[in-house]
Order: sequence, then C-alpha cells, then structure tokens
Amino acid sequence: MTAANWQTVAIQFVAETTFQVLVAIPILGAAVLLSVVVGTDLSVLLQGGLRDIATRIAGTLTAEPVALLSFGVAFSITLGGASVLMFLVKGGVLDVLLASHEAAGAFETEPISIDTIEPAACFTLPRFIDGCTRLFRPYVRLGFALFLAYAATAGVYVAFVVYGYRAASGVVGVVGLTMMAAVAAVILIVWITLVNFIYLLMQIAMAADHLGVGEAFRAVMSFVRAEFRVLAQIFLIILGLEIGATLVSALAWSGLGLIAFVPLVGLAVVPLQIAALVVRGLAFAYIGLSAAGSYLTLYRREPRLLERRSRLMAQPVGPPESGSVAH
Repeated sequence: MTAANWQTVAIQFVAETTFQVLVAIPILGAAVLLSVVVGTDLSVLLQGGLRDIATRIAGTLTAEPVALLSFGVAFSITLGGASVLMFLVKGGVLDVLLASHEAAGAFETEPISIDTIEPAACFTLPRFIDGCTRLFRPYVRLGFALFLAYAATAGVYVAFVVYGYRAASGVVGVVGLTMMAAVAAVILIVWITLVNFIYLLMQIAMAADHLGVGEAFRAVMSFVRAEFRVLAQIFLIILGLEIGATLVSALAWSGLGLIAFVPLVGLAVVPLQIAALVVRGLAFAYIGLSAAGSYLTLYRREPRLLERRSRLMAQPVGPPESGSVAH
C-alpha cells in the first residue's frame, strides 16, 4: 500500500524534515546567543544531535534561571507548533492508507505486479485533505495525552536519577551506580518504544473506527491481546529494517566523510551529503508508513475474524441427517 501511494512517503518526509527544522531553530538560536553573550565555544555546543545540544544548552543556562525559562518557553512553543503539523499530516496519510486497504482487499496474498498493486493506488489530494480535516482534532487530543505520558516518564526518570543515586551512593560502589544507570537507560528506551507503538495503534484505531481517545485505547488493548504474536513479528521485522537502514546510512555517511579529505573531489561532499540525507529520510518514511500499513491491515482483519468465530460458535451442532454419509 505504501508503494502504491508513494505520494504519502514524500509528504511524510517533508513533514518530518519541517518538524526537525522547526525544533532546531530555538536550539541553534540559543547556542549562537550563548556563544556571543557568554563566550561559550560554539563548536562545543553544537556537537552531537539536537537532543545532546539542547541538554548541553540547558546545562549551561542553569546559572541563569530567567534565560533557562525563556529557552524552555521558546522550545515548547516551537515543539507544539511542529507537533500540530505532524498530527495534521498523519491524519491525511492514514486516511489514504485506509482507503487503499479497503479498495485493494487482500492483494498481499497475490503475486506482486503492477496489476495487483494498481487498485491500491488511492491517493488524491481531496482525500488527503479530508483525512487531515477529519482526524485533526482527535489526533491533537491524542497527542496531548502522549505529551502527558512523556512528561510523566521524564519526571519518574529524573526522580530516579536524583533520589535513587543519592540513596544508593552509600550502599553500592561506582560499578553498581554505572549498572543502575545502564539498566535505567534500557528501561527508558523500551518504555518510550512501547508508548510510541501504542500511540501508533491508537492513531490507526481512531482513523479506522472513528473512536475517541479512551475508546481507541480499549480497542487497541483488545487488538493486542487478539493478535499479539503477529504484532510482535511485524514489530521485530520493522525494528530490524530500521536498524539495518541506520547502519547503512552510518556507513554511507562515514564514506562521504573520507571523500572530504580528497583535494578538489572533496568539494562534491556537500551535495552528496544532502542527497544522502534525502535518501535516508525517504527510506525511514517508507519504513514507518509500511509499518503503519501492516498494522492497519491486521487491525481491519481482526474484527472480521472475531465475527466469523462468533458466528461459527453460534451455529447449532447436531447429529447428521438420516441418509447422509459421514466422511
């Protein structure tokens, strides 16, 4: 479905790139301001990803509470606006995938060809806009619930790091504290991954069945219990694809870094790096939408299976009629 509606991949890529640019604006602005006013080395502040840069800036601004509060407010406003854009786009994308699933049927069981994929090509601009309009408000409410989950997770993690380390500092040594930090980081990553997974399934449930946040959560829990094994298999396959794509992009990026040291040829690194970023973004957008399409197909199948089982269980079972032959 994702390949048939390739326009959704381009739209998702543009939305994610816009999100990253918008979030980076207050972070880079704070870094430049610290470099000019405080005299902090800009190259040191800009090391690592956006999360590392934001953490480093917040740590530098701890001595100035007003400046730290201003940075937090600016970052929160930008993050909120960028997230609203993502909610808007995701509604249209999922609505197109839903229409593609309904139009194509079980075409994944047939040989892959242009003829079998063509019925799944359902992208039109009016359908995309209608999906954005229909799902915008429900997705905003769901996104607010996601932010609350993130805030609660951050509060619990910070409390554990601060008070847990203080309580364990006199009981365990440096190795024990290091192990505690590693275990806490792993638990945090697993928990955030699980929250994002449930969030995506709730988006699918709200798009498919016109449910509210609470109803979608109950429907997703029932869906996970009914299809746990298949969901786990799809999740592991998607995770493997993302890890493989990350390794390939890292190798390609390191190879481009080596070209930069070659005289004259190194001038071509900048456009090659831009092309590599575009390819990487499109690849991850395609993997993400393929995961959403797989979960959507499984979600739309699950109610039909339950209805079929209930009908079979409701049928009376009696002895065979006279004259019939039992095989």
